Amino acid sequence: MKPIETIMRTAPVIPVLVIEDVAHAVPVARALVAGGLRVLEVTLRTPVALDVIRAMRSVEGAIVGAGTVTDPATLKASIDAGAEFIVSPGLTERLGAAAVSSGIPYLPGVANAGDIMRGLDLGLTHFKFFPAMTSGGLPALKALAAPFHQCQFCPTGGITLDNAPEWLGFGPVLCVGGSWVVGKGAPDVLAIEAAARAAAALA
Repeated sequence: MKPIETIMRTAPVIPVLVIEDVAHAVPVARALVAGGLRVLEVTLRTPVALDVIRAMRSVEGAIVGAGTVTDPATLKASIDAGAEFIVSPGLTERLGAAAVSSGIPYLPGVANAGDIMRGLDLGLTHFKFFPAMTSGGLPALKALAAPFHQCQFCPTGGITLDNAPEWLGFGPVLCVGGSWVVGKGAPDVLAIEAAARAAAALA
């Protein structure tokens, strides 16, 4: 398996994390790992995101990546911070080429056939289908997956505990991305661990 596929197969849900306070990083990561979700996507949507990645890397068992990577500069900053994989909301040739040349496991966002073909040109076969629900939902992904049978996906955007099983029941879907596992604000570690257990049980 490719390294990104190994990461995608680690757990059925990748928590999509928006962490506002570095002090929350380690407790959140510990609770997620304890609940069975080891792959953590830290979105670069806050000023402390890179520091959060560094902090979470100290948690045993956690596989910490950077999300919302949109250009080569943030790609490099994420790698320098210790990110073990990269997720982007879309795919440009410039970012894709930089990610591929870096050698880091990379999951670019796609929403249509042109995006997927751009990825295939770069040698990529694993994609984040984003935003999943507003891009046509599961029927749209099924339609896209038919001509691109060599590709596998992580739908993200509008995925919930309730609808995740339907997505995960579709063969080309290896995992889903979800922001429901961790709420905003000060972390309730018991609630996070419980939510992680429920998500991990979707396997």
